[in-house]
Amino acid sequence: MAEERVERRLAAILAADVVGYSRLMGEDEEGVLLAWTNHRTEQIEPSLERHNGRLFKTMGDGFLVEFSSVVDAVRCALAIQKGMHERNENIPKEQQIVLRIGINLGDVIVRDGVSTVYAD
Repeated sequence: MAEERVERRLAAILAADVVGYSRLMGEDEEGVLLAWTNHRTEQIEPSLERHNGRLFKTMGDGFLVEFSSVVDAVRCALAIQKGMHERNENIPKEQQIVLRIGINLGDVIVRDGVSTVYAD
């Protein structure tokens, strides 16, 4: 039986989600969905592109991004947090969309063109 070749590479993975998303949605679902969509398209996704991030998974209130450089991942996280802080300046505290961001360095395994993140 032929052994399947598995490609492994080291990557920095940025994971982000919205703090208190369920509460926010319970209070104003339509407003939160609109604000979150605007934050993603106007501020977050351009930051990912500027810092060479590859968005590979989205969830309702979060996303995962792969970076080949830890430095790029950290700079991107800082840019996103700064941008979100600026966007929230004139929003009442209880309505602000605040992100929790973590970065992990781990193996990415590519099999049949599909990347899978393995992080301990």
